[in-house]
Amino acid sequence: MVSALWTLGVIFASLVFITIAFYIVRKKQPDKDFDAISARIGTWWGMFFIFSLATLFNPAVSLLSLMVLTFFSLKEYFSMIKTRKADRRIFLWAYLSIPIQFYWIYTGWYGMFIVFIPIYVFLFLPLPRLLTKGTVGFLRSVSSTQWGLMLMVFGLSHLAYYQIATPEYGAELVLFLVVLTQVNDVVHSLVSIYFGKRKIVPTANPNMTWEGFVFALLATTAASYWLYPHLTPFDPAFGVWAGVLISVSGFFGALTISVLKRDLLIGDDPKPEEGKNSYLNRVDSLTYTSPIFFHAIRYFFDFM
Repeated sequence: MVSALWTLGVIFASLVFITIAFYIVRKKQPDKDFDAISARIGTWWGMFFIFSLATLFNPAVSLLSLMVLTFFSLKEYFSMIKTRKADRRIFLWAYLSIPIQFYWIYTGWYGMFIVFIPIYVFLFLPLPRLLTKGTVGFLRSVSSTQWGLMLMVFGLSHLAYYQIATPEYGAELVLFLVVLTQVNDVVHSLVSIYFGKRKIVPTANPNMTWEGFVFALLATTAASYWLYPHLTPFDPAFGVWAGVLISVSGFFGALTISVLKRDLLIGDDPKPEEGKNSYLNRVDSLTYTSPIFFHAIRYFFDFM
């Protein structure tokens, strides 16, 4: 407990320093677009709160917090989709899958946790829509709902399973993952703002540049090499490789959410820029890094 409190104290002090420094920089450079970084700092505080609950109290409290996070992320995703009355029932069933998915986590039933959404929910979710409302708009309605469940529920729910899979290292692994994911996003954003010239996919996200990607990869790998002895039982090779894995998967997660938002908002009244300070902006990278990092650990180590 003393070690855990010391770790939480260091993280809290670091967050306070970063938040104050960011506030000062933003005031001095009002012409720069720091909205993405502001969202990341908000994520840091939110995940610090969840990590504190997991460390100081019963892990079930942390599990409930993450379940709420997945609910609001899915809700925001659904709010961007053009829907009709026929889609409301399928959305309701999608929401009901969240507590069931987290129940499998709470009971430690890995087999059902890993197949419930991609198999059972995907196969049976379309039936109410098909049987009661016909076939018009069926494919778009079902596929968009399933894709939201895959990212916002299945992907993010892995964050809750770390502690169940390995009570000894779970909380530290979540902290390790979240810190590296957010370091990767912030470095990518900062370098792209100040030095970025070569855009990677301008039509999907004009703020992502090759300069940002390279510097974020190096910074995340370096941070991973520095953090892994303190938060993980990894060996040096995996400590370095974990940084590369999280950086690359986080990039694809952020890019995927960017594409989804631009596709869903094209032709709507709200502009894409209005969605910057949102749940999706805060968890975009985690939708990929959480499951990929989780299964990489399960493959290489026996303690998961």
